[in-house]
Amino acid sequence: MKVVYTVVLAIVVMFIITFSLENTLPVHLRYYDFFERSLPTYMLIFIAFLAGVIFAGFMGIVERFRLTRTINRLNKTIRDLRREMKANDNPPYVEEAGKVSLPFEE
Repeated sequence: MKVVYTVVLAIVVMFIITFSLENTLPVHLRYYDFFERSLPTYMLIFIAFLAGVIFAGFMGIVERFRLTRTINRLNKTIRDLRREMKANDNPPYVEEAGKVSLPFEE
């Protein structure tokens, strides 16, 4: 599995390098009079990709916290139900000396 991972990683790195070399034309970015900049095409695409990865990672962290909170709440419910079940159990009673019998047994 480690070999497959290394091969896939090498292919991705080669793609990134060749993509960068082939897309060096500048793109002029302008937002009214507030912002004006010229970037290579590959840099613009990589920045957009990086922003997407960061956003998805942030959303994943938020989802993980939500699921952890749900798991903790459900574990507390299970603990409470088990305590309640133990409290409602009928204790065994002794009919004769040394003989333990459970309720409702014949």
